[in-house]
Amino acid sequence: MSLPTLSDTPIHIPDKPSKFIDQFRFFLRSKNYKYATEQTYVHWVLRFIYFHNKRHPKDMSTDEVEAFLTHLAVNRSVSKSTQATALNALVCMYTKFLKQPLGEINFSYSKRPPRVPTVFSVQEARAVINALEDPYRLAAELMYGSGLRIMECVRLRVKDIDFANNQIVVREGKGGKDRITVLPESLISKLEHQIVIVEKTFALDRENKVGPVWLPNALERKYPSAGYQIGWQFLFPSSRVAKDPRSNVMRRHHINRSVIQKRVSQAIRGSNIRKQASCHTFRHSFATHLLQKGYDIRTVQELLGHSDVKITQRYTHVLNRGGLGVISPVDS
Repeated sequence: MSLPTLSDTPIHIPDKPSKFIDQFRFFLRSKNYKYATEQTYVHWVLRFIYFHNKRHPKDMSTDEVEAFLTHLAVNRSVSKSTQATALNALVCMYTKFLKQPLGEINFSYSKRPPRVPTVFSVQEARAVINALEDPYRLAAELMYGSGLRIMECVRLRVKDIDFANNQIVVREGKGGKDRITVLPESLISKLEHQIVIVEKTFALDRENKVGPVWLPNALERKYPSAGYQIGWQFLFPSSRVAKDPRSNVMRRHHINRSVIQKRVSQAIRGSNIRKQASCHTFRHSFATHLLQKGYDIRTVQELLGHSDVKITQRYTHVLNRGGLGVISPVDS
């Protein structure tokens, strides 16, 4: 049994790959690109290749790139950020990997306007959380109570919960940055209980000769014993041990995010909430509810890990009552 596809578990590629996509992956890893970036770039390169009837990228150039990007905007109606990501992937492939600079690129830009984020009310957030059982409930409470993205949540390790300073350390969040966010006091006892569960699971794995937990950034080579330390174990361990596809070592990874996503979606439907909501709605709600309570937008920006305050400012669009806080004349 192999580990499922995970955004932090690189798939195995040969040391001397012969396939184009494997060669591109090998290049990205040699340049220390994050695996999430590798997955994204490979996705867009493959879509580019299939769009042009599986022609080899070496046989294509600027015209084909322009046609593909225009197709995304005109026929697929993707957002500006999605189109920009596709462009970055293709520029990386041609300019850095193939050494074939594209020159000036002219294409139709996406005109899809940005959407106002979907936000739970406090009552809706609590209803969804109450419909869940642990460990899914605890994961949802962390996403709502600490503003975590779902992958940041499932990647948490025991050492990242800092009870002494009432904070959670988020390692390598979006953009590869670490940040510190709030540890909800109401979750302290539940987190302590969850760590006890991790300790029991870890002890059983040691007894059964299960391999060390996966470590990022070649830490396994630098600190060979770290994978056997309780602090490095995932806070939300998988229910089963599986084979690491890169090393063939049997390990216990973290819970798959799709399991939490499925449970949260069921809880949303079961709570009779008709919004287009998901796990990420908890993060939107965290930011909006803090701003509603009067917290400074720069503080919220720091807790969310946004690089630009303009990203955080979008939550001000859903503050107060109704559109822009206006009281409708019919309510007078």
